[in-house]
Amino acid sequence: MEIIRFEHVNVAYENENVLHDIHLSIKEGEHTAILGANGSGKSTLLKLFSNDLYPRYSDSMRKEIFGKTVWDIWELKKHLGIITNDLHYQFSERAPDLSGFEVALSGFFSSFHLYEHQGFKPEHTTKVEEVLAFLEITHLRNKRISEMSTGELRKCIIARALVHNPKAMILDEPTVGLDIKAQLGFVQLLRKIAQERTIILVTHHLEEIFEEINHVVLIKQGSIYAQGPKEELLNDVHLSYVFDIPLRVQCEKGRYFVQSIGD
Repeated sequence: MEIIRFEHVNVAYENENVLHDIHLSIKEGEHTAILGANGSGKSTLLKLFSNDLYPRYSDSMRKEIFGKTVWDIWELKKHLGIITNDLHYQFSERAPDLSGFEVALSGFFSSFHLYEHQGFKPEHTTKVEEVLAFLEITHLRNKRISEMSTGELRKCIIARALVHNPKAMILDEPTVGLDIKAQLGFVQLLRKIAQERTIILVTHHLEEIFEEINHVVLIKQGSIYAQGPKEELLNDVHLSYVFDIPLRVQCEKGRYFVQSIGD
């Protein structure tokens, strides 16, 4: 099954096109990295995935998520877990007293707080405990957001998405703000999650692309420049063009690294 299928998709802000004639296909089990420079259109594309934004209508336009053109946004969240830095910021600012357990529990109602009327059930608690154990973050169960590191909160937000057993997860630059040790640990966590569901990674950091990712989408100035197997696209020529700078790409044990040719 295709998770994402876009054909002739255009997005405009105040009559100015920001995404141009997007054709995109991401299949279930096809771990994908969407790679492009800042301002290339990645964030806008992400809003299309989450149904927070809609494309311009045309007879030729096709926008399907899991084979459906119309989704209830709350139902979509059960199938497609989306982790953004904005979500991280919202929890930090709006709910600093929530514990790790409560962050995960809030996923059942897509809220930033917990309320008595939400009607949590024993099976909700059981599922949260299961997810915390899977992510190896049971030690964060009673820790408040205000006491957590950036990486700890991000893991709790991932737990929040996983309580629904989504078929796929989209992560927007998941290691931003993490130190080197935390980055490496976080990538290993993503590899573990990838054993059970499709990962779509939105990034401008080549180093975030872990071994299990086999498909790459390159985006430049609001257009899909190329998409296909990572071995064919993650090279000097393509990435130098996408990032507008001469680059040298190296691969070691399935991980990719980049440096400026001038270095």
